[in-house]
Amino acid sequence: MRISASTETDTRAGEARAKSSSSQTLLRGLDVIEAVSDGTISLADLAAVLGLNRSTTHRLAAALVERQYLNFLPREGYVLGPKLLELGFKAQQQKDLPRVARPYLESLAAMTEDTVHLGVMDKERALYLDKIPGRRRIEISSRVGERQPLRSTGLGKALLLDETESRWGELFDVEEAIARGGIDRDTWLERMRTYAEAGHAFDLEENEDRIRCVAAPIRDVSGRIVGAISLSSAAQYMDDRRMESLPQEVRATAEAISRELGWREDAVAVPEPKPRSRRPARS
Repeated sequence: MRISASTETDTRAGEARAKSSSSQTLLRGLDVIEAVSDGTISLADLAAVLGLNRSTTHRLAAALVERQYLNFLPREGYVLGPKLLELGFKAQQQKDLPRVARPYLESLAAMTEDTVHLGVMDKERALYLDKIPGRRRIEISSRVGERQPLRSTGLGKALLLDETESRWGELFDVEEAIARGGIDRDTWLERMRTYAEAGHAFDLEENEDRIRCVAAPIRDVSGRIVGAISLSSAAQYMDDRRMESLPQEVRATAEAISRELGWREDAVAVPEPKPRSRRPARS
């Protein structure tokens, strides 16, 4: 049996309409979830936000409740459901920081020809997770897997930008025994205030002779600092003028990595409680 050209055209048109309708339903379902993400919302308010009638809105929301993407609270409205928590946890597990950051680190190193580091806070030290060597003929002693001081490294300072001044002071004192010296407490605190306001930090040959660096924090979906990157080179390649021009590039790279972790520019950082360090009692 031969199928006429008009029949084939009608069939294709019907399939296209079905696909368009399915896509529209999916997008509307996602709009529902995004609207509910702002807080508990009633059916009437949800319909108004979406620009849909109550019947269509109820149908979409009911399907999401059935699949546990939403919960319905009697006399209150819709809230996000446990399925989203489960998916969010799985998504976070899949965001391995070194893997996510690596292409951005390589790009920054290639663009600047300098050495790029990635690190996180670990037991009140900066733990180096990755290092991309630069193209210049210089040797930077850092190694992946080692822990460096917070107060003297640019990366360490970037990890501390959201901390309170009292916390800065504590960490400065904790590292007093291992510090290389050369900077007093008041000067260091003043610099940290400047760094926190600017959103980046410098290492002005404080951790290693003739080595300077610019560093910026990496943030997660909550806005909390979860890591940092630094760009390091010999002082001869990092004069004051270049040090002032590099922060924009370093921050842009850190922000790109942060967005991969779910961070948004309007996220508000929620500080994570940290145990206060204990000093041995004096005899």
